Amino acid sequence: MSGTSKYHLPKGTSGDGPYDLLVTPESAGWGYSGLRILTLKPGEAHALSTGDSEFLVLPLTGSCTVTTDGTVFELAGRTGVFASATDFAYLPRESEALISSAHGGRFALPSARTERGGQPARYGRKEDVPVELRGAGACSRQVNNYCLPGTFEAEQLLVCEVLTPGGNWSSYPPHKHDEARPGQESELEEIYYFEVSGDGNGFGYQRVYGTPERPIDVLAEIRSGDTVLIPHGWHGPSIAAPGYDLYYLNVMAGAGKDRAWLICDDPAHGWVRTTWDAQDVDDRLPFEGLNDR
Repeated sequence: MSGTSKYHLPKGTSGDGPYDLLVTPESAGWGYSGLRILTLKPGEAHALSTGDSEFLVLPLTGSCTVTTDGTVFELAGRTGVFASATDFAYLPRESEALISSAHGGRFALPSARTERGGQPARYGRKEDVPVELRGAGACSRQVNNYCLPGTFEAEQLLVCEVLTPGGNWSSYPPHKHDEARPGQESELEEIYYFEVSGDGNGFGYQRVYGTPERPIDVLAEIRSGDTVLIPHGWHGPSIAAPGYDLYYLNVMAGAGKDRAWLICDDPAHGWVRTTWDAQDVDDRLPFEGLNDR
């Protein structure tokens, strides 16, 4: 097990040009999912060509203006990933967009390669983002469901973010989505991008493991700005060290014609779900700020 495998991208090892992080289908060695992290200084702007992929512009910190095809979206953003959910913009394939920020900020640009078009560029309101409290006890976490089936229309792209209080486990029980089994499991590539509270001292852990037929073996210590790629296999837990809250952005896409997020628990650990009925949700959730949405 190693935190330095090709599937664990520590902060600063995978940026290119204007991006702090640049994951493309080519760099990941798969077909669909991508993610870029863009930092803009006050007054800076960045031109984005979406090419054969659809994108979200999702503020992590700060606000921005997204201009595309004569349409302007003003994203109010947020002060940080633990402060609240955020508004966002959707950009279809074959689009040209300008992302500008008067006061600066950091912006996630999750993407999915798609052969289909037809979705219009549009604005996603913060107030319309479903916020879900999932699990219970030490498995309590918060999920902001930005761009999933039933929450926001897209061609292939699936995006959510998970916030886990310090000391808790999320992405648990371990699960996978690497086989196309109608009604049971989707085939999806996944990216985890992490932020951790604690002024640079915070950390957590991410586990990924495979099957004898498709082996993968990762146990990564993760810190703010790190990324883990999950081409296949069981993934979880995502562990927040005591004292340090854990955030991760999930980006998923796959080859299926039906845009769906269907998972299969590791049968060795799926029983853990049955214990949640007898436990309360962690009273640190939802994170401060979301009650004021």
